[in-house]
Amino acid sequence: MGQGRVLALDLGTSSVRALVFDDRGAPLAGVLARRPTHLDVTDEGKAELDPDGVVGAVGECLDELTSRGELDGVGQVATSCAWHSVIALDGGGGRLTGALTWADTRAAPLVAELRSRGDMDRLQAATGARPHTLYWTVKLPWLSRELSPAPARYLGLAEYVTGALLGDPTASPSMASGTGLLELASAAWDAQALELAGVDERALPAVAGEGWTGRLGPEGARRWPALAEATWHPATGDGAASNVGAGCVSPDRVAVNLGTSAAIRVVEPADQAGPLHRELWRYLVDDRQVVTGAAFSGAGNLYAWLRQVTALPAEGSLEDELAKVPPGSRGVVVMPYHAGSRPPLDLAAGSGAITGLSLATTAVEILAATLESVCYRLAAGFDALAATLPGEPEVVASGGAIVASPWWQQTLADVLGRPVRLVDEPEASARGAALLALGQATDPATVRVVEPRPDAVEAQRAARALHEDLAARLGYV
Repeated sequence: MGQGRVLALDLGTSSVRALVFDDRGAPLAGVLARRPTHLDVTDEGKAELDPDGVVGAVGECLDELTSRGELDGVGQVATSCAWHSVIALDGGGGRLTGALTWADTRAAPLVAELRSRGDMDRLQAATGARPHTLYWTVKLPWLSRELSPAPARYLGLAEYVTGALLGDPTASPSMASGTGLLELASAAWDAQALELAGVDERALPAVAGEGWTGRLGPEGARRWPALAEATWHPATGDGAASNVGAGCVSPDRVAVNLGTSAAIRVVEPADQAGPLHRELWRYLVDDRQVVTGAAFSGAGNLYAWLRQVTALPAEGSLEDELAKVPPGSRGVVVMPYHAGSRPPLDLAAGSGAITGLSLATTAVEILAATLESVCYRLAAGFDALAATLPGEPEVVASGGAIVASPWWQQTLADVLGRPVRLVDEPEASARGAALLALGQATDPATVRVVEPRPDAVEAQRAARALHEDLAARLGYV
């Protein structure tokens, strides 16, 4: 077997997965190990992973693949990891907390105070991010106030895992950019962001320079001998890896991902990226590319919630029932912030709203309005992105939620007023990480191209205007 095979690790908030790809970035059939992870969530806004549990889950996945001989021939290891996590450590390197994920909102009371300090436009232009509960600019001051003694050092989940397996907790530029503390142009920690966070560089992991690679430590090499000589590449933030895995690696393709949550993103060369729109964020893919976009906490999880609390028809008939609801859902309007919001909005979980209800409103109409509202948020993100791109981009949609629903596919095309190319790449983040390690790109097979319907486009334009007007009046801006 050739040495071009790539092991891809995908470190998510719900599971750890390990897959093997060939030297062209194609997945090897059936070569997958998966272990669930537990997210500790409380009503106070806590959302932490056990980083030692994640390390253990990675080990179990590698044990499983080893037992089947499926790591033989692997020469490279790539990692996709959820952005924004932070772990507080004491002076001896001991853990003081779990891994606070993007969903941990306990630091929210500090956001307004931190945003009042200094030039936020300059900070966003430099780091791609304004202070928000996602970022270390807010989480680190909160941790320093909450813990006694205050933490001495901080790591993200990816650095914790590589520290355990490789003995090297260096942060990749991609993962470091998700902290909100990194100056994107130089891939160095930003002085203004550090001041806001109340730390200096000694408290943060080193940022990997160009050409960084790692190798398993002695214990790992003994446990997984097939990986003893494998080259480990810098970890990639999951959103950036997902774009690469879906074939969206240039400014002429905008990726929409609809799964549990939703996102719209574009990857482009760092030296060609235009000014950052106030409603968007920007992180690094690697030392040559940036990813710009918007993300939303509500999508497929809202459908799952409605399935639990309303009397929706059975799955088999639901698409037909949704098709009977006219665009705009007969005046039902949903603010899809049940799970809070991502930057730049600062909305806590529990901020969702449904208006326009009558005694004749059906559960299907509420569902249609909910899924439409997600499309309206994606359309706002598309408008902000398109304003900075050199030409009209193609829209490529992926993700389990939209692949499963032709109605949602059509509604997205109608709301955007442009064709939507649907691709089915269920392991886009893992595949993207593998492709980055290989220095290759892919063009996933198109499932279908959904054309907008002219009458529906006009109706959705009016419904979106109503939605945005109500959002402004209710303070969802």
